[in-house]
Amino acid sequence: MVKHLTQHGNSAALIIDKPILELLKITIKTPLEVTTDGRNLILSPVQSGKREKLFRSALAAVNREHGKTLKALAK
Repeated sequence: MVKHLTQHGNSAALIIDKPILELLKITIKTPLEVTTDGRNLILSPVQSGKREKLFRSALAAVNREHGKTLKALAK
């Protein structure tokens, strides 16, 4: 899909089609993080603090349980 930017005051806007918003579970009120890898523009829904906390907790549990094995595999 090729998209073009639209003039919005002194800025440029990108219109995201409804099927894409629905696929990504994004609404007009969803905060988006805008980042780049130096070549591409990356839009990501901002993760809630609760989800981040659960992820960090799971990561810590995996590291406690399998940390030595993962370090050995990395060598």
